[in-house]
Amino acid sequence: MLYGADYNPDQWPERVWDDDVRLMQEAGVNIVSLGIFAWSRIQPSEDVWDFAWLDTVIDKLHAGGIAVNLATATASPPPWVSARYPETLPADESGASYWPGSRQHFAPSSPTYRRLAGELVRRLAERYAQHPAVVMWHVGNEFGCHLPMDFSDAARDAYRVWLRGRYETIDALNEAWGTSFWSQRYGSFEEIFPPRLAPYSHNPSSMLDFRRFTSDMLLECYLMERRILLDGGATQPITTNFMGAFKPADYRRWAPHMDVIADDCYPDPANPNRVRDSAFQRDLVRSLKPGVPWLLWEQATDAVNWRPSNPGKRPGVLMAETAQSIGRGADGIMFFQWRQSRAGSEKFHSAMLPHAGTQTRTWDAVTELGARLAALPELPAPGRDARVALVFDWENWWAVEERDHPTEIDYLALSLEWYGALHRRGLMVDIVAPEEVDDGYDLVVAPALYLLRDEGGAALGRFVAAGGTLLTGPFTDIVDEHDQFRDGGFLTQLGPVLGVRFEDFGALPGAATGGTGVGAQSARSGGPTTTAGFRVAGGAHRGRLVAERVHATGAEVVATFSDGPAAGSPALTRHRHGAGEAWYVATQPVAEGLDAVIGAVIEASGVRPVVDELPPGVEAARRGDLVTLINHSDEHVEVSLAGTDSESGAAVERITLPPQGVRFVSVPITTAESARGSASVTA
Repeated sequence: MLYGADYNPDQWPERVWDDDVRLMQEAGVNIVSLGIFAWSRIQPSEDVWDFAWLDTVIDKLHAGGIAVNLATATASPPPWVSARYPETLPADESGASYWPGSRQHFAPSSPTYRRLAGELVRRLAERYAQHPAVVMWHVGNEFGCHLPMDFSDAARDAYRVWLRGRYETIDALNEAWGTSFWSQRYGSFEEIFPPRLAPYSHNPSSMLDFRRFTSDMLLECYLMERRILLDGGATQPITTNFMGAFKPADYRRWAPHMDVIADDCYPDPANPNRVRDSAFQRDLVRSLKPGVPWLLWEQATDAVNWRPSNPGKRPGVLMAETAQSIGRGADGIMFFQWRQSRAGSEKFHSAMLPHAGTQTRTWDAVTELGARLAALPELPAPGRDARVALVFDWENWWAVEERDHPTEIDYLALSLEWYGALHRRGLMVDIVAPEEVDDGYDLVVAPALYLLRDEGGAALGRFVAAGGTLLTGPFTDIVDEHDQFRDGGFLTQLGPVLGVRFEDFGALPGAATGGTGVGAQSARSGGPTTTAGFRVAGGAHRGRLVAERVHATGAEVVATFSDGPAAGSPALTRHRHGAGEAWYVATQPVAEGLDAVIGAVIEASGVRPVVDELPPGVEAARRGDLVTLINHSDEHVEVSLAGTDSESGAAVERITLPPQGVRFVSVPITTAESARGSASVTA
């Protein structure tokens, strides 16, 4: 188990470096990410290089038994770069430059930036690729975090090249974008600009491509640095840090280029859905590279600094959140950062070693955590532990949140609602693209899959025909990969699988769940939200966003709308297709209704939780033989689970968990069904 933090010795005098190594040893640290923002220290001017300090730090760490995840330091160019080369600066929608003084102030597509960054990486590789302390390479840092889109002239030029590569001819682009609308037809690629500030909506197909381009430009920067490292003799794993469900970068396209997935995760202590949301993020990053343990590269020891209010973590939460990562596939636990900064924007961000020193609850928590992680045996690789998959797709995310739709949808928030109904039931869930759905799953849930590529539609159809259960909902199978309607209307791919025909969306006023357009503001500012009623499993429930009018063409009608614009038409259908079945809900059920729908489908599919009958607030996750139990509640609980305690080696049958308590239990897969037990809350 890797354990450590970002280490920024360039921000501190050399006299504290030996103390850092000593205290790292005391805390159980065995790896640090080094030099992430050290470009200006390594290269104070274009013709001056200073590696002596970095040599000293790496040697001290190595002598202390602490490995190095060496950063390429390209995430924040020094001031001399933009002063000498203003063409490296990114621009906003109006064409105005973003200036230095923060970080990530570079245009990812700028040839000059790439040249300068490439030279830095080349020198680092030549100097440290063979150093025994360096066990991993950290390329850039949180690509796109503060610059989700760049509209500079560099982006303009690169965008035109990217479009030529994608479409080859301008006629093909015009067809894909539907440019006959609003007289947008282009005569050449040179007439195309990034979607800069415009009087009204941009062409949605062009916006979709610009988001693809933006993700690809960031990926190109990573791939350039990776190639230089390999050419320089690096044999260590190379990766960068993801940020969970981060909209600007399609991590599913990035994942094949990562030797290991690394992620930064900062649950908000004030978020009532904190446990659900962070579980979703950890399941997502695990699913990006199946079968390969991932690394948590950043989390906070206590409070962060960048929210409007920044409460700290309650006692025990640090261990509970760490266990959630381990249970869902992580083999490394790291923090931002080792020593709390004394200056700069993040000086109020917590660290392993706080300003108040070692006589603090934070220091006690990180040293106790380090000791507990060190005592863990070798963990099994995360296997195909989930029998349930949630479809979550970046291109669909980009397309479904564009303007000018029947209603506005916050795709991530909606996906979290559907995921939460699965998570509450203790089910392991993989989070996949539609094309990744296969017969290894029993149940697939695909909410708001507005943009459905041909390959994805075919995969979902094969899955059901082979015996799987599919649940999908409103605003699904509407457009193709260009954000255009297909011939034949809506549900053209999944209609035969679902046994329904789609007629109309039936948007419900005031039901918007997100978006940034004018419509979002007006929807939220006026009048009460309208809902539509339906009944499932004997209970009356409400739906929001839409009440679609669909017609059963073979499907069983499980529930009908009792009121609203689609009164009397199907609200929930179930259709046998091949050896499996497909369910369709024609609205977005409000909490209890969504839970009822998910419950009915789970019962029909036969999928089982990791541990039956867990009490509220208790989470169970499986990775191979390891079952992780986490009590997120404020009550003492007991869980019946037959296995072996992974830390003590003792046989267990009934486990008591205090508030925020964690247990790791070895439960062989071959006996998993017989080991599933019951749980109860005790005084």
